[in-house]
Amino acid sequence: MKILRPLLPLLSLAAAEIVAFAVPDSPLHQPAKHPYFAVLLIIAVAVYFIAATAIYFKNRNNSAAEKPVFYRGPFLAGVILFLNLLNIFTVKTALFPVLYFPALDRVFGTLFEDRSLILKCIGFSMGILLKGVAGGLIIGFFMGIAIGFSKAAEYWINPLIRILGPIPSTAWIPILLVVFSEARSASSFIIGISVWFPTVVLTSSGIANVKNSYFEVSSTLGAGQLQKIFRIGVPAAMPSIFLGLSNGICGSFVALMTAEMIGAKYGIGWYVNWQKEMMAYSNVYAGLIVIAVMFYLVITVLFKIRDRVLGWQKGVIKW
Repeated sequence: MKILRPLLPLLSLAAAEIVAFAVPDSPLHQPAKHPYFAVLLIIAVAVYFIAATAIYFKNRNNSAAEKPVFYRGPFLAGVILFLNLLNIFTVKTALFPVLYFPALDRVFGTLFEDRSLILKCIGFSMGILLKGVAGGLIIGFFMGIAIGFSKAAEYWINPLIRILGPIPSTAWIPILLVVFSEARSASSFIIGISVWFPTVVLTSSGIANVKNSYFEVSSTLGAGQLQKIFRIGVPAAMPSIFLGLSNGICGSFVALMTAEMIGAKYGIGWYVNWQKEMMAYSNVYAGLIVIAVMFYLVITVLFKIRDRVLGWQKGVIKW
C-alpha cells in the first residue's frame, strides 16, 4: 500500500480525465464554456505532488516517526473518485435531476466567470463578520473579567447573562431590523451576540478557576489589582477564553448566513439565497464551496493564533 500510495491520485485523475473527455455529455445538460472540472483536477494533483515533494526535502533528516510524505494520497484519490462518479451521474448520464444537479464544469466555472461579484460578496461578509466578532469579543472579554474579579458585577450581570445568553442570536432579527437603520449593522450586532455569550461565560469561568494561591503570592510581592488581572488572571484563563471564542465564531457563521439571507443586499449568504431564487443551482453550489473555504480559513487562522499564544497547549485541541 505504501508503494501504491503516491500513484493513487494519478490513477484516479487518469480515470476522471478519460471520463471527462472520452464520454459524451448528455444533451439534457447545458454545455460549459471550458472544461473547468478536468483542469481543476490536474491543478489539484499537481499542487499536491509539489507540496509533498517540498515536505520530503524539508523533513528528510527528521526521525522516522514523521508521517509519510504521501499520507493524504488515498484521501485525494477518494475525493477525485467521488467527483468522477458525480460527473458520470450528472452531465454524462443525467441520472440526477438536471435542474438541481448541474454539471461540475458549470459549478467550478461559476467561481471563475462570476468572480467579481463573488469577491465583492466575500469582502462584504468578512467585513460584517470581523466587526461583529470584534465587538462581541471585546464586550464579552471585559464583562468576563468583571464577573471573575468583582462580586458586585457577578451579582448584577450574571442573571442577565443567564436570561439573555441562551436566546439564539437569530431570534433577535425581527427586533434588530426595526432598531437598526440598515441590515449590515443589524447583522454585525447578531454576530456580536453569538460571540459575546460563550466568551463572557468561559472567560469568567476561567478566571474563577485560577488558583487563589497565585493571587496571594502576587499580593505578597506587591502586585496591584491591574497586575493581578492582566498578569495572572487573564493568562491563566486564556485556554478557556480561546475555547469560548472558537465556540462563538462557529456560532457566528450560522448567524452571518441567516442574517444575510434575510435582509442583506450583499454577502455570500445573500448570493446563495439569490441564486437559489433564480434557480441557478450551479451558482448555489459555487457559493457553498466559497462558504466552506472561507470559514475553514477563519477557523484555521484562529487555531494558529491559539497555538502561538498557548504554546504549552499546542496540539491539545487539533484542527
